[in-house]
Amino acid sequence: MNWCHFLIPLMLLLSLSLQAETVFYVSPKGNDSWSGKLAAPNKGKTDGPFATLERARDAVRELKKKEGGTLKTPVTIYIRGGLYLLDKPFVLTPEDSGTEKCPVTYAAYKNEKPLISGAVVLSKWKKETVKGRELWVTEIPQAKEGKWFFRELWAGDVRLKRARHPNEGYLAVAGAPSNPNWMQANDFLFKEGDLIDDPSLKDAEVIVMALWAESHLPIAKIDKEKNQIIFGKKIVFPPQVGDPYYVENALVYLDAPGEWCLVKETGKLYYLPASKLEPDKVKIFAPALSQLVRLEGKPEEGKFVENIIFKGLTFSHCEWWFSPESKPTWWSTSEEEVGGFAQAAWGVPGAIYAEGAHKCRIENCTIKNIGTYAIELSKGCKDNSIIACELTDLGAGGVKIGETGIRQNENEQTGRNKVIGCHIHNGGKIFHSAVGIWVGQSYGNILSRNHIHDFYYSGFSIGWTWGYGDTLARDNLIEGNIVHHIGKLSNGDGPILSDMGGIYTLGVQPGTVIRLNIFHDIAGLHYGGWGIYLDEGSTHILVEKNLVYNTTHGGFHQHYGKENIVRNNIFAFGRDAQIQRSRPEEHTSFFFQNNIVYWKEGALFAGNLGDFHFFFDKNIYWKEGGGEISFAGLTFEQWKEKGMDKNSLIADPLFKDASKYDFHLKKNSPALKLGFIPFEFPTLKRGE
Repeated sequence: MNWCHFLIPLMLLLSLSLQAETVFYVSPKGNDSWSGKLAAPNKGKTDGPFATLERARDAVRELKKKEGGTLKTPVTIYIRGGLYLLDKPFVLTPEDSGTEKCPVTYAAYKNEKPLISGAVVLSKWKKETVKGRELWVTEIPQAKEGKWFFRELWAGDVRLKRARHPNEGYLAVAGAPSNPNWMQANDFLFKEGDLIDDPSLKDAEVIVMALWAESHLPIAKIDKEKNQIIFGKKIVFPPQVGDPYYVENALVYLDAPGEWCLVKETGKLYYLPASKLEPDKVKIFAPALSQLVRLEGKPEEGKFVENIIFKGLTFSHCEWWFSPESKPTWWSTSEEEVGGFAQAAWGVPGAIYAEGAHKCRIENCTIKNIGTYAIELSKGCKDNSIIACELTDLGAGGVKIGETGIRQNENEQTGRNKVIGCHIHNGGKIFHSAVGIWVGQSYGNILSRNHIHDFYYSGFSIGWTWGYGDTLARDNLIEGNIVHHIGKLSNGDGPILSDMGGIYTLGVQPGTVIRLNIFHDIAGLHYGGWGIYLDEGSTHILVEKNLVYNTTHGGFHQHYGKENIVRNNIFAFGRDAQIQRSRPEEHTSFFFQNNIVYWKEGALFAGNLGDFHFFFDKNIYWKEGGGEISFAGLTFEQWKEKGMDKNSLIADPLFKDASKYDFHLKKNSPALKLGFIPFEFPTLKRGE
């Protein structure tokens, strides 16, 4: 047989398939009047790549028109390395869509690193001596005109700190507000000596933490006789004595290397740099856009942005601030401005925002140095994927999926999206109550093998219905994730908020599964540093094969809900307690079976367990060092007489080395005899 008769046609087909792609190029050295078909300018500088993303987008539109409205080949826009400063968000609409066989891809060229930025690079710096300190100064005329007042600044990749008091740590509220009602407080008392009444405080903002939210408050008045500070906005939740706060952006507090301050009255920006971060040695980026990319479908009309791929790109430098249109509270009908959001900083948008997007993908991208959430899949987004991305140095959180309201039109509902293999960390830099991944009214999403850490509030927040009312949050899979240093950061900062979890849920969620995750090092300020936290009507959720350890208030907490199943988990090393159930109800709250609970301090149970509307069985309990264990005020035998834990044991589960957080079981573990199923703990493999 002559194999050439088969190989030659096969090679020709392969060659044709490799060529069956349309390619355009974008480069900082490009020109939008060129063809975009060359990766670099030709020798005569008569042709070469495009200069902007918009021109490449328009070239795809022109190609689609030539091909009768539908692409005949996949299209890739290769973006060369370098800095791309946007003067407006990059917008894609339904006419920019690809198809499943012929997607439109915006990709980094080879191993190059394009940076798509919403910043202005500040220039015209000069040195000026202010109150005996030599500062770098530049003018921002738009700030003086009230058109551009930013709250973030980066020197290269380094986030710079606004002039802050104190430089590290926090001040403590000394006295409660004069009006302690929610959404009505606008003052509190400070400790004598903590604050001064200086003219530069008119540009300052106070950030105060209370319960699970922070408020951003302009200063209206400081009463030195009463030690009272009064604000120009309402506080989200009235702070208690001892709650933390700090002050930003007062020239009087610009006293540490790396700090800066923007003065509205003069439009001057003052900067006290560390030597390596001086303006003549590194680019200083100021955010000028609130968003970087917008996918703008019209789901209410059945028009979608489809089959768009972003690959290998870096997006940076945007900032959002409260606007009259933003509604930062759940319930307030007051027209007065409130200085924050009542939970999860839910109203802060994504730097990359999608509405009516279908089957789009963000892959191997980096979103960093921003003042917002990184990615938002809002109204009518279905079957999209966020794969192997790094989201870091975030003013708010990582990913938002869905909305707060329930859409009745199926086209406008959000579901079946994936966030897989992403590294989401160092968030809540501005909006401290933001979370790693937030899912509101959305269903069927897969959140898998992500590494989430260093947030002041929760790692995951799933659901947005308080109680047992209607919800779209169902059938969500949270699997194989590693979540840690929530509340208290790995650098030791915090906790500054309360009432949080490695994962937080609320509402009726049939089909939602929390499985094979690790949650560790979760810390609340006054209360509420829980690993797995089923809040406000959480119902019909399966929690299985998770490892939870090193929490301040417990590995598992259900506030109230119905018929959740908690099985085959390991809960270890809660500080104050291990397991908590708060609100008694007439129905069965949860089934707690085949779990291992292991601790060395604190109580076994917390909350209200007196009604026995729950079920415990086949669990292993062990307290290091021994000692009597109280089962909600009962002995183990009395607890069993109430129908609880009839087949459970107080016994050492025989971990390989719990002191080193090796929770694999030895072969002779008594947990195995009770039916505990060993499981492999997730490991960090970005991009799976």
